[in-house]
Amino acid sequence: MTADCRLPTRSSRLRCPELPLMPTLLRSFRTIGLAFAASAILLVPRPSLVASAQSVVPSDVGMHAALDVILDTYVREGLVYYRALRSERGRLDAYVSNLDVPPAAFESWAKAERAALWLNAYNALVLRTVVNAYPIKGAAAQYPADSIMHVPGAFTAKRHRVGGRLLSLEDIEKQVLPTFEDPRMFFALGRGSLGGGRLRSEAFTARRLEDQLASVAAECVERNECFRYDPSTNRVEISPIFGWRQAEFTKAWPGDTTTFARRSPLELAVLHMVVPHVLPSERRGLTQNTFTLAYSTYDWRLNDLTDGGPR
Repeated sequence: MTADCRLPTRSSRLRCPELPLMPTLLRSFRTIGLAFAASAILLVPRPSLVASAQSVVPSDVGMHAALDVILDTYVREGLVYYRALRSERGRLDAYVSNLDVPPAAFESWAKAERAALWLNAYNALVLRTVVNAYPIKGAAAQYPADSIMHVPGAFTAKRHRVGGRLLSLEDIEKQVLPTFEDPRMFFALGRGSLGGGRLRSEAFTARRLEDQLASVAAECVERNECFRYDPSTNRVEISPIFGWRQAEFTKAWPGDTTTFARRSPLELAVLHMVVPHVLPSERRGLTQNTFTLAYSTYDWRLNDLTDGGPR
């Protein structure tokens, strides 16, 4: 049976072919309502934001409505219709321009509201970085031709204003996110690549943040890019992201040193995250504590769904 690409993204989760009029055809009435709310927010003059903390709309109320529309329209199963997004980038640019919330207002927000903003800001800035350079055609042999790594300074040199601070994407990941002491956040980052976290078709919000991050952790065991256990060889492969952010994972999750005796702190942290979500048969195999563990190769191919998806 042919999949009905007209169905709303969040109920169907269909990976549909790109349509010339996709941004119009795929929007549900709910999405149109969010777009209207986002437009109202984006029309608020910047001086009124600076005037008082109370004039800044907290993230859970509607600041991220515009991004929610973007993700619901252009993202399917973690992949992005970058070509279509580039042609209708006005909402993305407007959203990014509103990320520079005055520090006094931003610091008055609840912790979950601030966490949601940083996650959404990172993912939105990655989208804009890719769109600015799209289509990416690099020649460096160490990365795929369409990799975001061909964009000069994508993660390290380019600075963005968020919450009154001027930061690179790497600064957000290394300096800001660790302050929340929740390593699941590192797999909530799309990174513009197949090896990163799976980009969601919705924005993060304070009200739903715990459920959303729990889903991020559960999705890890479903994606070979994040975690893979092969019972036939008794071998575990994990994403290099665990190693990149080892200090944060091991600090947050000391793990079960009884069941998994003689395991390294990082292995214990990884198991803490994935074991609750694996199949019962996999759990039995892992708890025998005889497996070997290694890093998988990070996949730097662009998470692009244009023209049928990654190649």
